[in-house]
Amino acid sequence: MTESSPSSSESSLKIYLRLLSYVRPYIGLFLLSIIGFLIFASTQPMLGYILKYFVDGLSNPDAVLFPSVPYLRDLRLLQAVPLLIVLIAAWQGFGSFLGNYFLAKVSLGLVHDLRVQLFNNLLVLPNRYFDKHNSGHLISRITFNVTMVTGAATDAIKVVIREGMTVVFLFASLLWMNWRLTLVMIAILPLIAVMVSTASKKFRKQSKKIQVAMGDVTHVASETIQGYRVVRSFGGEKYEQQRFLKASQSNTDKQLRMTRTGAIYTPMLQLVIYVAMGILMFLVLYMRGDASAGDMIAYITLAGLLPKPIRQLSEVSSTIQKGVAGAESIFEQLDEKPEVDTGTVERDHVSGRLDVRHLNFTYPDTDRQVLKDVTFTAEPGQMVALVGRSGSGKSTLANLIPRFYHHNSGEILLDGIEIEQYRLLNLRRHIAQVTQHVTLFSDTVANNIAYGDLAGAPRADIEKAARDAYAMDFIEQLPQGLDTQVGENGVLLSGGQRQRLAIARALLKNAPLLILDEATSALDTESERHIQAALDHVMEGRTTLVIAHRLSTIEKADLILVMDQGQIVERGTHTELLAQNGYYARLHSMGLDAPLTSGDIA
Repeated sequence: MTESSPSSSESSLKIYLRLLSYVRPYIGLFLLSIIGFLIFASTQPMLGYILKYFVDGLSNPDAVLFPSVPYLRDLRLLQAVPLLIVLIAAWQGFGSFLGNYFLAKVSLGLVHDLRVQLFNNLLVLPNRYFDKHNSGHLISRITFNVTMVTGAATDAIKVVIREGMTVVFLFASLLWMNWRLTLVMIAILPLIAVMVSTASKKFRKQSKKIQVAMGDVTHVASETIQGYRVVRSFGGEKYEQQRFLKASQSNTDKQLRMTRTGAIYTPMLQLVIYVAMGILMFLVLYMRGDASAGDMIAYITLAGLLPKPIRQLSEVSSTIQKGVAGAESIFEQLDEKPEVDTGTVERDHVSGRLDVRHLNFTYPDTDRQVLKDVTFTAEPGQMVALVGRSGSGKSTLANLIPRFYHHNSGEILLDGIEIEQYRLLNLRRHIAQVTQHVTLFSDTVANNIAYGDLAGAPRADIEKAARDAYAMDFIEQLPQGLDTQVGENGVLLSGGQRQRLAIARALLKNAPLLILDEATSALDTESERHIQAALDHVMEGRTTLVIAHRLSTIEKADLILVMDQGQIVERGTHTELLAQNGYYARLHSMGLDAPLTSGDIA
């Protein structure tokens, strides 16, 4: 235990210093706030010291405060004390405004910068990162963790500077007034330091647990909201209630544990400080010497002002530890390597010839080989269909072509160039994908068709794409046509309508290589008829890779590849494969228009 603690405190310091580097762009505002807090701290001993003149003024109100200063030598204590209290309070208020306002500007800027950086970082992370982390924890990091981090970076600094300088100014005043008494007070400081360091370790550990629990709460809530139809269809309300209750209770328990640590620790520290105060009062009376009553009252008052800033300084460690724990998870994500993009080739146009040679693939961090020695060629404008049971590697192959994952060995060539040699953005520009799971954004129909690189496409092109995708018939019936909001993930549209918008998006992209991944498997016959016509349109003149469509589509394919356990077990046209009387023929005999399901190919 003792061996690991220096390294953990060293890593805490490293994380904290890295966090403070985000304050650099706001250094001017930050310095202004520090000046404000210094002004505030300097007024504390002034207010205490005024009491000396007040007590002295009780016995002699006509005494002069500044006998050697011109213009002020006539100012008696009677007028000077009230006037000085008002001036010091005004000066303190000015310092407080400067400090708090400009630090808030720094703090909010920091929240914004970190959130934006985290979000932008999410956009370049590889697919496997999203496979390993659930969305709730990623969202919680952007919302909850960032707020805790800024508390450590700014609020903690505010306390350290304001209260720290208050302690320094108070100690300096006390040393100046009576150094012997002050040295006795200082003897208690090592005990306070030990208590602070013990508590801070506990706070950090507990804070990490709170963050994970908070991520669980967000995760359960977002899953239930997104899947509310399934929850209601299958009577999952009770189960989801229990799941959320458990996640929320776990978060509450951990928060409570942290509060309990603070609730025990703060009074203990206060007790130590007030014991020191008791000893001090005894010593004041004992070592009074020839000091006036005003001197002694001022000394006791200044000493009495010390416990509050010392306590706040001790509590700051919990804020810092919470922030360090939050920062750790944030930097963990920011330090993730983005998608590998070592490609240098950029092509304005490609013909769409696809060569796959001896392709092998194993998912990262697993041993199961998903693709084994897959080889085929798709000529420009040809349609290649992949058929096979669920888990045979069809969708994996589709994900390797746009480089969502990187193949282990073998080659995937687009127009004779290995896809790894293309720049990532350029490669994906040549590929359009339509999948079974259509993603629509909470925006207008037009903006969902002209999404991303297609944004700003002429209205006429958007309308043509929608018409070619057989989507205009339902779009024209919507309240605002193309300008109708579709709701979150297109919730206001049917499955078939969403699918047609996805096809319109692919048509507008006009990419030479088209990947259709189970694009019609979830549709009813009426929708499928529309979509089949739209797909026939979209496949014209494009190299198309069709995955596990209904047989009616596959019959037209120039080449059908039958896959099983990651290997191509049969290849040929519809007629050739029927003649082979193998996998494909068995499937065909089960019914021409049956959708391909996992049990179809035994």
